[in-house]
Amino acid sequence: MPAALFVLLSGCVAPAASTAPTAPSNKASGSAGTSFNAAPLLPSSFFAGGAEQFSAWQCQPANQHLVTATTGSDELRLWSLHGAWQLPAAVVASGARYQAGDISFWNRGERAQVETPRGQLQCRLTTQRDAFTRSDHPGVMFRGQGNEPGWWVELAHDTPTLSLVLDYATHEATRAYRVSVMDNENGRVVLESTRPDQPFRLRLEAGACFDGMSGKPFPARVTLTFEGTQYSGCGQGIAPGS
Repeated sequence: MPAALFVLLSGCVAPAASTAPTAPSNKASGSAGTSFNAAPLLPSSFFAGGAEQFSAWQCQPANQHLVTATTGSDELRLWSLHGAWQLPAAVVASGARYQAGDISFWNRGERAQVETPRGQLQCRLTTQRDAFTRSDHPGVMFRGQGNEPGWWVELAHDTPTLSLVLDYATHEATRAYRVSVMDNENGRVVLESTRPDQPFRLRLEAGACFDGMSGKPFPARVTLTFEGTQYSGCGQGIAPGS
């Protein structure tokens, strides 16, 4: 029963609220897609929501790994391997407690407790990461990155273009993309090349992700297929004014 604890979350808590996409919502990966002159709005579950840090938690007895971001004292954003949720603050005698329906997250210092109708998890803080900001990455609305070989991808905030630096900075490219999937409800986006002679595919999914070398936490998983090679890593949306 504990191993299924966070599988149950998708049926117990409403997903994080999403921004409305520039492109029409399209959940079928076989869609023809649409091109726009402006960059699309991404699901809010990719973003820190104003939080300055992401925190990583290791939870027992199910050996679950969670990511959280606290947006002031009013809300906690929570990511598991199965998606993302927003929990508003609740009254508690000590520590900080957030609850939505029958799901609650309570923490005090480096310890936390998660409760659902199916059971309870005891969690400990393992590491934290400062959220990406526009000051760090000017003009960027999403950044994904990975290792072995080192790579990163950035989506421009104003136009549907992305920049790639691959294979330890030995390969750089800038490409236009079209939106082939925009699933705000489930936090899933797929972007593809606008040119048949320059194929690539970028898949973004809301969910707990951890850097393969440092273990640092992120709110989105990133899969890039470029020139026949697949790159896997983590990413984060970067909001204006951050």
